[in-house]
Amino acid sequence: MTGKYAIKTRVPIVNTRNEIEATLKRYGAKNVAFMMGQAEAIVAFELVDRRVRFDIKLPEEEPKHDQLRRSLWRSLLLSIKAKLESVAAGIETFEEAFLAHVVMPGGYTVYEQIRERLTLSYVKPDKSITLLPPPKD
Repeated sequence: MTGKYAIKTRVPIVNTRNEIEATLKRYGAKNVAFMMGQAEAIVAFELVDRRVRFDIKLPEEEPKHDQLRRSLWRSLLLSIKAKLESVAAGIETFEEAFLAHVVMPGGYTVYEQIRERLTLSYVKPDKSITLLPPPKD
């Protein structure tokens, strides 16, 4: 799936990385790290006593994909900013906003640990799965 956000951005990836780091630090993050490979990038940081990791799949590093790579980085910045602001505004807790990306002991994210169960639970969905929350006791 290819997003439409910042599809025409000219902002270099290094500038966006710097903006992500500045944003994370402004909200109190520590130990911010970026790792770049040919086909993926990783952004990791510590905040609210949690370790968080975003793994981004990147298109091949070719001139024709430069625009898409810049757009992906801008989308990541938007996502992180939105989550941090949602937490700051009290709309959700840090865990609610970042749960899928929280790193658990062993190095896997919460999503990586539950993705198979989640997929299986929707292969033959239980008719009791609703959009409304369950009754409170």
